[in-house]
Amino acid sequence: MEFIKKVTNVDFLGRRKAALTISSILILVVVGSLFVRGLNFGIDFTGGTLVEVGYDESVAIGEVREQLIEEGIDNAQVQYFGSSSELLVRLPTGEQDRNSAQLSSTVTEALRRPYGEVVASGAREGNTQKCVTPGGMRQDCRVQMRRVEFVGPQVGEQLAEQGGLAMIYALVMILIYIAWRFEWRFALGAVAALVHDVLITVGLFSVFQFEFSLPVLAAVLAVIGYSLNDTIVVFDRIRENFRKMRKGNTIEIMNRSLNEILPRTLLTSLTTLLVLLALVALGGEVIRGFAIALIIGVFVGTYSSIFVASPVVMRLGVSKEDLIPPKKEGADQENVMP
Repeated sequence: MEFIKKVTNVDFLGRRKAALTISSILILVVVGSLFVRGLNFGIDFTGGTLVEVGYDESVAIGEVREQLIEEGIDNAQVQYFGSSSELLVRLPTGEQDRNSAQLSSTVTEALRRPYGEVVASGAREGNTQKCVTPGGMRQDCRVQMRRVEFVGPQVGEQLAEQGGLAMIYALVMILIYIAWRFEWRFALGAVAALVHDVLITVGLFSVFQFEFSLPVLAAVLAVIGYSLNDTIVVFDRIRENFRKMRKGNTIEIMNRSLNEILPRTLLTSLTTLLVLLALVALGGEVIRGFAIALIIGVFVGTYSSIFVASPVVMRLGVSKEDLIPPKKEGADQENVMP
């Protein structure tokens, strides 16, 4: 049995004005949020201390915050880390005039105090801390310090600067590569789509005040690669059809190319989204920001490959003559037998 491959006939470029309106509104919203609210940088960029603590049972975040406030730690960020019995406590730089070790000890002591526990001197077996209760009994601590990390403000500032430069260098190299492989109009279309994707992905983190950390920055760079790959596949089909189709104007040929590549684009995006949704649901707090950034990037990247990159190329006036390689002079004479 033969299966006939059906090609849709959607007028994508006929909807370019509506797409331009949607993109313009989104960009205005996210850029306004970036200027007004800024990004909620994690301690990777701002500097500070991160303390991971584990309980032997579920605990309410509100109670933990109140215990820290009673200790004089007012601006601590507390969140679950994988389960309701594991917490991350983030303390910004300058919150306390103590070093990282002293601050982490203060946090764990404040959280142990309601249980009347004090760490026994030298009492540790493997990774398990031993506590002494008011009755003098030694037992495993109900609150255990698992990990402490400290990032200085200068290191955080350097990471933010280098991360921004990495994105700029990536866009410049992409512009050069596509101009060499395709044509300068395609290069400008691809970079316009990438800037669109990066702005919206980063901007939505500002709108919803998701934490922007190093894993999220890595996800933004991955979005650039994902979106570029999708855009190049679309451009490759457009170039192929410009050379192959003798009938049809620029809009008709580009629409035909977008319809032919649509099943591949949707299949790739959907399978990627399934993995990312699983990471958000099951991957824990550490990887959640990374997965959310990629989910936004997959949606926006798929959209921009069709409704941003291609309309920009069309608007710049690409034609068949720009993509058909010129014939070498004397090529016909070389093929003639003497």
